[in-house]
Amino acid sequence: MNENADQQPPTEPGRPAGAPTAATTGPATASSAYAAGRLARALRTSVSHAEPATRDRALDRVRKWRAVLAGMADGSLTVGSRTPVAGLPAWVTPEVVRGGFVTGTPAAGGPLAPYEADAARRAGIPADRAALFAHALTEQGLEELWQLLDTGRYEVSLPEEAALLTVAWLVRADDFAMAAALVTELQPFADRLRFLPRPADRPAPDTSAVHRRSVGEVSDALRARGPKTAIEVQREALGVWLPFDDELLGYWLQHGEAAVPVRDAGDRPGPERVPGAGPASPRPGRGGGDARVQAGLLLERYRALAAAHTLCRRHRDQKSNTGIMLRALEEAAAGRRLAPRLTGLLRHAVTSAVAKRGLPGSDRHSRLRAEQARQAALPAHHEIAAAVADRLAPLDQRAGTPDIDTMLAPVTETEAAGNGLPTGTVVPPRLRQVVRTALSAPPEDLVARGLVPSAEVLAELVPQLVANATAERHGDPALRTLAAATYRAFRNRRSLLLLNLAHQVRVDELPWVRAVAGHGSDADTEARAAAEAALRRLGDLAVGAFPGTLLPNPLVREMSHLARQADLSAPFTEELAADIFMGTFSPKFLIAARTAADLLEDSLYTRYYGIDCGAVRNMAVVHAADGLGRTRPATTAPAFDRLCGERAGTDTASSWSPARNGTIIEQAQILTTHNLAVLVRHAGVAPAAGWEAPAEAGFAAVCRLVTRVHGHPRPLGTIKDAAYAWRQMLFFLSLCPPARQAALVQRMAAEAAGQPWHTAARLAPAIAGLRLVAGGGTFDADGTALGGLARRFQGWTTTGHWMRQAVR
Repeated sequence: MNENADQQPPTEPGRPAGAPTAATTGPATASSAYAAGRLARALRTSVSHAEPATRDRALDRVRKWRAVLAGMADGSLTVGSRTPVAGLPAWVTPEVVRGGFVTGTPAAGGPLAPYEADAARRAGIPADRAALFAHALTEQGLEELWQLLDTGRYEVSLPEEAALLTVAWLVRADDFAMAAALVTELQPFADRLRFLPRPADRPAPDTSAVHRRSVGEVSDALRARGPKTAIEVQREALGVWLPFDDELLGYWLQHGEAAVPVRDAGDRPGPERVPGAGPASPRPGRGGGDARVQAGLLLERYRALAAAHTLCRRHRDQKSNTGIMLRALEEAAAGRRLAPRLTGLLRHAVTSAVAKRGLPGSDRHSRLRAEQARQAALPAHHEIAAAVADRLAPLDQRAGTPDIDTMLAPVTETEAAGNGLPTGTVVPPRLRQVVRTALSAPPEDLVARGLVPSAEVLAELVPQLVANATAERHGDPALRTLAAATYRAFRNRRSLLLLNLAHQVRVDELPWVRAVAGHGSDADTEARAAAEAALRRLGDLAVGAFPGTLLPNPLVREMSHLARQADLSAPFTEELAADIFMGTFSPKFLIAARTAADLLEDSLYTRYYGIDCGAVRNMAVVHAADGLGRTRPATTAPAFDRLCGERAGTDTASSWSPARNGTIIEQAQILTTHNLAVLVRHAGVAPAAGWEAPAEAGFAAVCRLVTRVHGHPRPLGTIKDAAYAWRQMLFFLSLCPPARQAALVQRMAAEAAGQPWHTAARLAPAIAGLRLVAGGGTFDADGTALGGLARRFQGWTTTGHWMRQAVR
């Protein structure tokens, strides 16, 4: 439930961090205990991790967490507020660390970026942001900005970088009053924040298709791949030390006293050939040649190899077969007679080596060494990765690419001549997976190809589409491009930890976005229709591709934005974190619950969860009537709070605990269906093949998750996810025709019985409860029936979960 929420408990004013908190009438504050814990963890990593790059990243986190703690201590930071940094308005993008804490540094602040320094040098002005801001407002500066607007050759990585482009567009549109007002609002921060865009070599890419990573990001990831130590050790062993072992074994077979049994014909060397260094050599007599000289030469070769090839250390183990033969070789090179113990060890080493792999030069041994030599000669993955990165270099580094197959083709003769890889080298699966993330295609295609494995990943792609829908209201192409770039940059902004029912900053709160809001075209109707179509498309995709997953908060925010663009009164609700729950819900939760009650009245869903739809509807009507006489809209819905608390068997005003909070939040999700009813009622989401398919897929997700519970040391998170998938399955099942509902319930019961024994045992009470309600029965007040054989499946509990205890 907390996957997309900041995990930081509120602390009652004046109460020590981590102490239990009761409901308070005053505003809650954030505890510094979480930040201190993260600092301690970063410090440990910075001094103990083996990788230098990891230690450097940990040091950067140490710097940030120290800034967080220092700001909280001196009052310059108010964590939990929409304006957490003293002196900075809400629209300034802050530097955010894990948990939604801010460091106090603006993301668009810091030293001049290289492109800013270049701009100052070209303009002949001082290299500071105030001078750059002033220059941008001159005739020359505006001309440069207009050229960027017309060509589209700019990047906006932070929303602030679109501010001066917006000023320039307003000036060209003869809206001097709005341009002046915008400059006045930006002026106090001109010396601190980066308001200029980044010049680019190419226009902004077309975002009608989406991609998980840009070509540049994939190229960087490929070039960052270095040799894998374990792989290089294996390569050295196969290519250097195993052939040397054969030389060493061949020496002792020629000059030693070991009797080597020949087990089968495949172990015999070819006629007139005996084991030796490398390929078999003509058979000399036993002890033929100067054995001591040969031993000295072989020992020198070993020392040269050991100095040049230092990865593999097995040969240094004196107890290994190689180590024993080397010790004996040193004695032979020195002209000393072998001690009896060493003679016995040598005989055993030689005999066991031959028994294991065959005589050097035999068919069995030759086949083995040929295969090992082939493996050792295979190109390293980092070499292939560099070759693929070279293929990506000519492409637009900011965009994805629709042509992945060409990038993944085997190495050609021309490429082989340049990079030294063998012609026909195939790109290995691990690298293919990395490159495929740059595929640019409609999201439906990416889902079908398996490139979008979760709803969370889908949420990362959605801003690319929503940006286009948002910009459609502007008639001027240059303004549309700028608006889309601003939106994409804004969605890179990390969420803040917010308390007291505050909401995240929205894109229309940016001064430069507000400044052009009045410059919509006559196509506003078409823009609203496009936003509504985009919302329906995203809803269909999320429900169809991930029917067993809660809509993650980033995706909910995008849908909510599209709903506002389409002028839909769609009450999308976020997933709340149990550890920062303030004990109350905003009114939109009650509105969403009424939407669900209207859609699902007297359905399998409402009967299963015991929802009184009439009471929910009346509650919403009373709340709306109470608001008629208010000068300001209500920020809470106390009646809905009480209802959720009563259904959870607790009180929203009782003592604070994450488990108790979770039970209340889950009841709110049950009552609202966590946006599913809103998508159906307001966005018109309806699978083309009907609701049966998502119901079956949702149940399959339940089975997968429950299977993972077995043997899991901490299964509660998995049980909760299974309960959420179960709830979504019930929603989809409730929208199926009654006849199909009955058939599906029977099919699910059969599928559950066919699961592994532990899964079937854990699902049995939930299946019994589903069949009970589908047949017209009801649960008792405690959510059980039939003497505990049937149970209502929910995720959160303040006691031990029955599913965890179902199998002993």
